[in-house]
Amino acid sequence: MSIELLSSVRCFAGEQRRYQIDSEALSGKTIFSLFLPEASTATSVPVLLYLSGLTCTDENAVTKAGAQRVASALGIAVVFPDTSPRGEDVADDPAGAYDLGLGAGFYLNATQAPWSQHYRMETFVVEELLTVLSQIGAVDTTRVGVCGHSMGGHGALTLALKYPGKFTSVSAFSPICAPASCPWGQKAFNAYLGPDNDEWKQHDASELIRAGAKPFPLLIDQGSADPFLAEQLRPEVLLSACEDRDFSVTYREHQGFDHSYFFIASFIEDHLRFHATHLTSS
Repeated sequence: MSIELLSSVRCFAGEQRRYQIDSEALSGKTIFSLFLPEASTATSVPVLLYLSGLTCTDENAVTKAGAQRVASALGIAVVFPDTSPRGEDVADDPAGAYDLGLGAGFYLNATQAPWSQHYRMETFVVEELLTVLSQIGAVDTTRVGVCGHSMGGHGALTLALKYPGKFTSVSAFSPICAPASCPWGQKAFNAYLGPDNDEWKQHDASELIRAGAKPFPLLIDQGSADPFLAEQLRPEVLLSACEDRDFSVTYREHQGFDHSYFFIASFIEDHLRFHATHLTSS
């Protein structure tokens, strides 16, 4: 696989890198960012995948989340993939909507035309990206956590639930908890997966938990002033499923915080330390 290092800059006691690869899963080139702590020069370190939300690229969380300082101190690598395939030949919403098409891959494998040729973020994240990281070296791909925000929180939850054992620990900021029953999810699922509601349930964290998915260490943070909380995120559906299935989750709602990166930056240290506890002891 062709792996091109686009840039590398010193950041705290480590390096913030940016790579481009030819992705088989996405049928084209894709870019991801990777923070490597100084500890990775001596030994392979555990890695956290950070999945961003709607409209983001790999760069949003890199510049806004403030993860590098704590990741450097903890000796954890953090990788930031893009949120969708990119390129002139990649399908996009003809109306230019932000919640479908470019920047809105929803971390699934599309089955419907014209999306199915490129929109395979599920395979990219759980298979190809980890393979690429093992080729780059410096990270231990047997110790992997996953974290995400909004659409990326949905991705972190559903991929961990669908692929038991792939991720040691999981956390999310303001995740889309029940996409099969919210406008963002219904729009994306109908386009990418077609009208089969049973197929939608395979990409819905609440439904996967109700179906008996295996538990894992899980932390969720949500802002009480999030404008998308009631209609789009619906954490109460997830919490109900967790209670019914005795699926342990640490859920924290923070008064006055919204959906922005100011919220993420306020609590990213908690998430990194949560993952470190599990990744460095496994």
